Amino acid sequence: MVQENIFSLLERTGPFATGDRPPSLAPFSPEARLFARGLVETGMTTRYRILRNQIFEFLDVRSFAGIQAIINDPARRKLANERAYRLLGNMFGIEGNAREVILRINTYSRTADGVINYLKAKVLANYASYIEMTNEIDSCKSPVNLLLILFDDRYHKKARFEAKRKLILMNLAGSIDQRERETEVEAKFDQFLEFLNEHVWSRKSRIGELEIVYLLSDHDRETFACTKVEVVGQGHWAYGSTAAKVFGKEVPGGKKKANQKLTLIKRRRFQANGVEVPIYVSIRKKQSEAKVLKLLRKGEENPAVAVDDELGLMGVVDSVAEVKAFQKHLTKSATKAGSLMTLEEVTDTLSGGAHQSGSIGSSAKTQMLKFFARMGGMRVEFIVHTNRSYLNYIYEREVSHDEYEVKRIFDSGVAQLLFPQDIYEIDIAEKKEAVLRWFRKRIEEF
Repeated sequence: MVQENIFSLLERTGPFATGDRPPSLAPFSPEARLFARGLVETGMTTRYRILRNQIFEFLDVRSFAGIQAIINDPARRKLANERAYRLLGNMFGIEGNAREVILRINTYSRTADGVINYLKAKVLANYASYIEMTNEIDSCKSPVNLLLILFDDRYHKKARFEAKRKLILMNLAGSIDQRERETEVEAKFDQFLEFLNEHVWSRKSRIGELEIVYLLSDHDRETFACTKVEVVGQGHWAYGSTAAKVFGKEVPGGKKKANQKLTLIKRRRFQANGVEVPIYVSIRKKQSEAKVLKLLRKGEENPAVAVDDELGLMGVVDSVAEVKAFQKHLTKSATKAGSLMTLEEVTDTLSGGAHQSGSIGSSAKTQMLKFFARMGGMRVEFIVHTNRSYLNYIYEREVSHDEYEVKRIFDSGVAQLLFPQDIYEIDIAEKKEAVLRWFRKRIEEF
């Protein structure tokens, strides 16, 4: 079955592949006949007609010759840009004057660049020089100018591919922005923070007040899973020589043992049965770049279908009993705030059992309590760890989040889709194991 979505435009085989020269589709030309045959063979005739009509409407032309006229005429290009921003603003439901619409759409360009720069700086950092973006594409924000580059013979194949890739990523960013405005995710994030501060965290602490402690842990030599963990306060331990400094304070020196880690966490507190329970918390609103990557991994254009974890909280407590206490405390806190809380898609592997996940690259050995909480008009993803499971989430082989991040980028095909071999002169797909080894070395030796 042919994948009839926007991602097929990035494939390096088939009629939409970026060639050494821009498409020359003059009626009845040999190139046009060859292209038409390719469309029939791949079953993409309908996709092509839809795309061609969209391009013509977007640029207000009636043929590919009209596109060349815009390329060669700065005045027509300016008019095409003004018209296109207006059309895109209406399509994505952007309110405001012309300047505000342009600024909003230009943020989609930054998101598109952010996706590539994130991969270049983290997952594919060792190959950054191979996959660096062409300067002219990096600096271009205008959808019209990017589209015209696809048909401009002055640009190299790599630049034209990157222009097409950027347009596709910008389209995804626009869909995400529209979804966020429709669902009022910013307001819900503020509402979620207010709920936590007013009803969940201890009133004995001020907002933003955190207790700094360290998790001193021993790890198995073979799997690097946590075998022992101890919570130590600030000033009790430091790696390295004597009289080391942590946050500017003199602390007793400690000799680091083999396979030992010292992990800093900053904890809040909540009350359970009258007892103050410490908890490390990471609260997030999923960034646009992360949402774009999720759409790419799932091969899905609609963020309403693919992105269900916009708001999230990860908590880390000392024991499984405190995990259960925190979950119970959340439910009671929601009731105090005037809302019933229901838990959906609950997964608990802290007490044993394999983690069942449909996510690409996920490990069955991951231990955590995970659920979605529906309350107060919000749906929030909660992941709760014990100290030990959290350390495994960071350090354990085949479980660590860094490894998971690498696997899902490679195993989903996103790395190959965004950085094809014939464009970047490197077979990214075969670098997976090398990247995993590099991350493991950094995790275990840092």
